[in-house]
Amino acid sequence: MLLHLDASARRSSFSRRLSKAYADAWRAAHPGAGYVYRDLAADPVPHIGEAWTELCDHVLENEITDIARYEEAATTPARRAAWAIVKPLLDEVVAADVVLIGTPMYNFSIPSSLKAWIDQITFPKMSLKGRSFVVTGARGGAYGPGTPREPYDHEERYLRDFFKGHFAVEDVTFVHAELVNARLDPALFHLRDRHEESLAAALETASSLGSAPASSSSGAEIRS
Repeated sequence: MLLHLDASARRSSFSRRLSKAYADAWRAAHPGAGYVYRDLAADPVPHIGEAWTELCDHVLENEITDIARYEEAATTPARRAAWAIVKPLLDEVVAADVVLIGTPMYNFSIPSSLKAWIDQITFPKMSLKGRSFVVTGARGGAYGPGTPREPYDHEERYLRDFFKGHFAVEDVTFVHAELVNARLDPALFHLRDRHEESLAAALETASSLGSAPASSSSGAEIRS
């Protein structure tokens, strides 16, 4: 099953175009395999509250590592209300073979809508090993290796470190369209051609990855 998330605040965004290219190709290559879509900007996930922290404390204190047992922590009305938010989100992730995330870079990092989703589904010492994550992103500037802004990339670095460090997932692929601000910023107009090349390459790569066998993109890092 493919779990497809979009986080851009723009209804018509580059990250959405890229995630759609991957999802369309994946669905064509895996008919009947299952598909779930969430728009985290249009239908935002609530931020975690105190009752959610109590769920996590219970899981940690009682050494619960089986995701199927997390519901045991919902022992009060407040915790049950918090669990009612978590459960459908977590069920989708557990059921997924591939988690596709379309996200822009906002202020050197990820949108708060995506962070809220991550917070809701994350519990102590949990593992999502065996799943693949694909991130299709759009950034205003150029943040690839060797660029002046590479040190400011807290989008890909955060997501890659988090998926590996907390979820034990190393099968993570990134596809970026860069320099999108060259379409608007007069100071970057001279880089418009590079942006167009980056976008075209990213769209082609997203479609190609979506139609390929899952193992062929394992752990890839694609920078367009």
